[in-house]
Amino acid sequence: MRIALAQVNAKVGDLSGNAGEIRARVAEAAARGVQLAAFPEMVLTGYPVEDLALRPSFQRASAAAVDQLSRDIDADGNGEVICIVGYLDFDTAPVNALAVIHRGSVIATYVKHHLPNYGVFDEARYFRSGTGPLFLRIGEATISLAICEDLWQAGGPVEWARVAQAGLLLVANASPYERGKDDSRLALCRSRAQEAGCTLAYVNLVGAQDELVFDGDSIIVDSSGEVIARAPQFQPVLMVADLEIPESAAPASAIDVTASPSPEALSERPGIAPRMPDLEEVYSALVLGLGDYVRKNGFASVVLGLSGGIDSALVAAIACDALGPERVFGVSMPSVYSSEHSKDDAYDLADRCGLSIRTVAIAPMVEAFHASLTLTGLAEENLQARVRGMTLMGISNQEGHLVLTTGNKSELSVGYSTLYGDSAGGFGPIKDVSKVLVWELARWRNAIAEERGQTPPIPPSSIDKPPSAELRPGQVDSDSLPDYAVLDAILEGYVSGDKGAADLVAEGFDRALVERVLRMTDAAEYKRRQFPPGTKISLRAFGRDRRLPITNGWRESAG
Repeated sequence: MRIALAQVNAKVGDLSGNAGEIRARVAEAAARGVQLAAFPEMVLTGYPVEDLALRPSFQRASAAAVDQLSRDIDADGNGEVICIVGYLDFDTAPVNALAVIHRGSVIATYVKHHLPNYGVFDEARYFRSGTGPLFLRIGEATISLAICEDLWQAGGPVEWARVAQAGLLLVANASPYERGKDDSRLALCRSRAQEAGCTLAYVNLVGAQDELVFDGDSIIVDSSGEVIARAPQFQPVLMVADLEIPESAAPASAIDVTASPSPEALSERPGIAPRMPDLEEVYSALVLGLGDYVRKNGFASVVLGLSGGIDSALVAAIACDALGPERVFGVSMPSVYSSEHSKDDAYDLADRCGLSIRTVAIAPMVEAFHASLTLTGLAEENLQARVRGMTLMGISNQEGHLVLTTGNKSELSVGYSTLYGDSAGGFGPIKDVSKVLVWELARWRNAIAEERGQTPPIPPSSIDKPPSAELRPGQVDSDSLPDYAVLDAILEGYVSGDKGAADLVAEGFDRALVERVLRMTDAAEYKRRQFPPGTKISLRAFGRDRRLPITNGWRESAG
């Protein structure tokens, strides 16, 4: 059988746009002699739909869209292709479903065990047990369907496929990218294929939706767990493969589907795309996350403050790679404390990347505030950051750019940012990137440019100089924070590992430092709630995966 795994980029709520993408890929599949084309989980609605799943008008529109899609595919002349399409269905509650489309109609529906929105609404209230096993009998071959988490648990569709002696288990997914998964996706596919005793085809979404990034990486493995085909990461692709599916006796409940004749020659061998090295993988996720956020929300361009520091330099490089330098606008906003090398580094970055830059001196605006307000110390320092934030937001309003914040996860963790200052903006590309990782990514991006014979985008001095907010004479980050390597190690244990103060001290960290860092992290929750969305790359990203109560009497102690 010639099958296609359609690794596509969908937009939440864009039913007509997503349907158009599905039709285009089905047309391509038909032209290549494909008999069965499988699409990712919730591809018609986009994923995750969050509270749209609770809106009756959206539920009805999704159900109507899948019916219309079946008619449109047939009208396109491609109705002979058996299509497996993910969408939102409903009866007494919304459910995550797969539609089997053939010859102009939906001939069967499979509902998964879990819901498309369990992170938002009450799972206990809306839980559905699913519709039970769904088998397709195509000629002498039996195919079983599953959705995402169905694959995680023993039994369920995997057990159904084994008992029914299915030749192919087809799994539709919307599995987001996370750094450090250690290829658990492949390991899961291998183990489940061996348990089911059949070939397993895993199709995954690609693209970004708000803070999530989907990296594709669709996989086909045989019954022994051997990889037959693997799609590239972070790229839309129609992966076509010819599979030898053994004959089997389908269960009585199986739905008969007449497939178009199989191609005479088995010639589709898509190959096995290698996984990216770690830093390239992370950087690609950040580029895709920003690019899709800008494109899908209708922004033509972005603007950011260029301080000459490493964070803004990395964000600018990501933005230029995601959108092209002609759509990236930088603003240098020197104060009376800004060093000459910082201003020079900002312009050097602009030259290297090819982006536009202007200078807006903030000293006169700061002085105007001082004429009405008497601010000293930290309040005076924060005023400079807020004037910069106001400047960028004013340019955004006037010219229509999306403002990018440049704060990293380390700063966000401990509250080393100014509300309505450097935290003001519409999207935070490195919100989930630790400071140490910022340096690693900057060095990697420069090294890749050199390998390609290109100009490295990030000035070496931005990488090498001590980081500083330059809000007072001679200020450096180390005045307020521990060494970033130590800080990030503590934060990784606390934020991602849920380790307490005593656990971290037992690992060798200084007790006073641990308690101070954890206290700063807990106290900064109200700031994090007001930070813009940003690309998630870790297991525990602020805002989506980890939220502490703002009003919170609990304090970690190593005692």
